Amino acid sequence: MQKTSARLLSLLSLLQTRRDWPGALLAERLDISPRTVRRDIDRLRELGYPIVTSKGPDGGYRLGAGTQLPPLLFDDEQAVALAIALRIAAGSGAGIEEAAARALTTVRQVMPARLRHRIDTLHVTAVERPTTHPAPQVDSTVLMTLSAAVHAHETLRFDYSSASARRSDDNSTSAPPPRKAEPHHLVTWGGRWYLVAWDLDREDWRTFRADRITPRTPTGPRFLPRELPGGDVAAFVVGRFQGADGSGDRPCRGEVVLGRPASDVAPYVHDGVVEELGPHHCRLILSSWSWPALAAALGRFDADITVVGPADLKDAFARLTRRYADAATAPFT
Repeated sequence: MQKTSARLLSLLSLLQTRRDWPGALLAERLDISPRTVRRDIDRLRELGYPIVTSKGPDGGYRLGAGTQLPPLLFDDEQAVALAIALRIAAGSGAGIEEAAARALTTVRQVMPARLRHRIDTLHVTAVERPTTHPAPQVDSTVLMTLSAAVHAHETLRFDYSSASARRSDDNSTSAPPPRKAEPHHLVTWGGRWYLVAWDLDREDWRTFRADRITPRTPTGPRFLPRELPGGDVAAFVVGRFQGADGSGDRPCRGEVVLGRPASDVAPYVHDGVVEELGPHHCRLILSSWSWPALAAALGRFDADITVVGPADLKDAFARLTRRYADAATAPFT
């Protein structure tokens, strides 16, 4: 028979795996008597675990919710998943960064060495973006492999399933050669995971979807990290996905005064600058991938607009004015 401490841990682990446990089944799984099960349940209650007993011939036990959080048990996969979630929360900007960092430190301290090493190599940048589309699943092993390569500055070799490759002839027998890249950041954007890396074949910065990456082993030689354009990975990723040039910023940047209070505008501006000018006006600096797109984005606030600059933005408003006027007067077809 196991020692009491080991037996209590085994009992707690079983209680966490399903909602209800008949007492007889617990005794059978632990190879102890029902009386010993009852004593061990009482010991767990003394330690703060809220265990509910159900009466009757089929009575058993359930791990319930309590007023305090008792110690918990996690398997390896759960521990890794928890660490990933806490890493993201620590950089989420949601006001819980300090608490998430402390929680990650607490979890790390009690992890075995094999898991602690994996967690220490995990560095994730979370870039917020609203999305309504379900995100594809990424194997946690792939995430840990990518994160380890980022941490160690080791060149990655991997197969990459691009959208164009999936649309190609299924009967093709020629597989593309593996990609080679210097991994720099692991990023979440719109619910998807991306690897920001320097593509050695194309000699340029690229963002690769992690769910399309199949790493090859072993990894390549170590490299000296390059400086990311702009120096801010979040700004770089936002810029790339919203039509930016290689500088990490969208190429068309304008400034206007809107006839609306800043409190009405700020909630809808995720990557611009809003400055209050008074109870009914605010200054807005925003950028986009083209001048007409920027003018259209500014028009959505349904407010009087005064263009501060540049002249390209004024010209874009003039072009849109003509287009909208033509659309308003054109007959229905």
